[in-house]
Amino acid sequence: MTDDMIMDRVFRGFDKDNDGCVSVSEWIVGLSLFLRGTLEEKMKYCFEVFDLNGDGFISKEEMFHMLKNSLLKQPSEEDPDEGIKDLVEITLKKMDHDHDGKLSFSDYEQAVREETLLLEAFGPCLPDPKSQMEFEAQVFKDPNEFNDM
Repeated sequence: MTDDMIMDRVFRGFDKDNDGCVSVSEWIVGLSLFLRGTLEEKMKYCFEVFDLNGDGFISKEEMFHMLKNSLLKQPSEEDPDEGIKDLVEITLKKMDHDHDGKLSFSDYEQAVREETLLLEAFGPCLPDPKSQMEFEAQVFKDPNEFNDM
C-alpha cells in the first residue's frame, strides 16, 4: 500500500470514532480484521475504503480515481485516462448487478462472492499473504526467545 489516498482510507477504516487517532482498541480490531478477518468482514472493510465519500456506493468517479492512482503508468500513445475509463466500464459490467451505474455493497458483495479476486478490485487495502505471514512470525514469536536477551 503506497497510494496516499488508499492509505488515508485505510487509516479511516481503523479510526472508527473519527478522532484522528487510532486507539489501542481500534488498532487491535483493525489488526484482527487484517490477520484473521472473515471474507464478510474484509468485504465490509474494503467497501468502506473504496467508498471515498461515504455515501454507501462506489461511483464511476470513485472507481476512476482509485484505479488511476493504483495502476502503474505505462508509456503509450493512448491517453491513459481513456484506458482507465474503459476499465471502469468493464468493472461496472462485471460488478453492477442492478445496473444503476454505481456499486452498492450488495453489488460488491455478490461480485466478490462469485470471484474473490475482486475483493481489492480498486487497489490494495489489505496486506498480501506473504507480508501477513512475516508480520505474524515477528509478532507471535516463541515467548521463551525473549528470555535469552
